[in-house]
Amino acid sequence: MPNIKSAIKRVSVIEKKTLRNNMIKSEYKTAVKKFEKAVENKDMENVDALFSLATKKIDQACTKGVIVKNTAARKKSNLAKKLNTIKA
Repeated sequence: MPNIKSAIKRVSVIEKKTLRNNMIKSEYKTAVKKFEKAVENKDMENVDALFSLATKKIDQACTKGVIVKNTAARKKSNLAKKLNTIKA
């Protein structure tokens, strides 16, 4: 445990940021899983809405610094490929 006041503050700030990052990461992973489940079940009426929600959550995670820009682009690209295969 830190003894210095600034170090104590840093520990509490890091804990808050970690909780925030985990919340954002959980939201985008859940959105991606819902989309993939819809693709697997060939749920054509919901797949477009779930795709847009998943890409939105990925973009938000990227903006907040939880995931890197190229990782976000790769994940969105993979989702788009899955969407195109189900529509074809």
